[in-house]
Amino acid sequence: MATETVGDTTVPNHDETETEPTEFEKNQKRYPKTGSTWLKSLTFSIANRFRFDHLTNPLLKLNPHELIPFIEIQFPLFPHIDVLKDKGNTLFSTHMPHELLPDSVVKTGCKMVYIWRDPKDTFISLWHFFQKKRSDSGPLNGLEESFDMFCNGLSVYGPYLDHVLAYWKAHQESPDQILFLKYETLTADPLPHVKRLAEFMGYRFTAEEEKNGVVEKVVNLCSFETLKNLEANKGDKEREDHPSPYTNDTYFRKGKTGDWKNYLIPDMAARMDGLMEEKFMGTGLLENGK
Repeated sequence: MATETVGDTTVPNHDETETEPTEFEKNQKRYPKTGSTWLKSLTFSIANRFRFDHLTNPLLKLNPHELIPFIEIQFPLFPHIDVLKDKGNTLFSTHMPHELLPDSVVKTGCKMVYIWRDPKDTFISLWHFFQKKRSDSGPLNGLEESFDMFCNGLSVYGPYLDHVLAYWKAHQESPDQILFLKYETLTADPLPHVKRLAEFMGYRFTAEEEKNGVVEKVVNLCSFETLKNLEANKGDKEREDHPSPYTNDTYFRKGKTGDWKNYLIPDMAARMDGLMEEKFMGTGLLENGK
């Protein structure tokens, strides 16, 4: 369950002089989709901040999914793409369950970062995603039927709760190899967690960088508003200079925590919460992020 959320209401402090909010303050509450798109943009910016400055970051022209390829998609299906030939790229992604990861990932000591989200918001995000992606292929299952399937473990990469739990257990066994993040906690206060992410990846921000606001610049660049408004992520029209399946707004819907309240009735929410309680009880996962 989500334990920390960001409210939409700000109470002004009348004892202080009101100032115009900074770009960072404007953007810090708005992040992409269910976490994977946002995490890709953050990790790419962190790892490549010495290769590219704030004005030449490839995120300004390419979707995050183009810059960090899926090992189960781009490698077997698009082996010719530039990012796979870039020896400077050390970042790859996957939605595969932990038990299906190849030995080349699990047994070589490479570091992994896993992000999870309140399953209710995860479901709503996925449901909208597939509504957009498959809208031209005929009618889709309704919300209630899709939710029932999700609760029964029918999801693209297997049962979601099992997916989360497997990576949580792997993190507990090897915390130096797997960093386990919670979307709601990350959105509530991104700066310390982005610094923690950079340190885990081996790209720790220096004192000078922190003083110069580099952390804020990374978070601001990767914000929902910044990424969604870039030409690379607008509309469904493919770019003539760089055709891509990611050049649409499917990956940038709202980025809000608690959006499930606009779609799920109380009985549906209670059902998912009960499944979480049953699946995660005694593992320490329910307390993660508190």
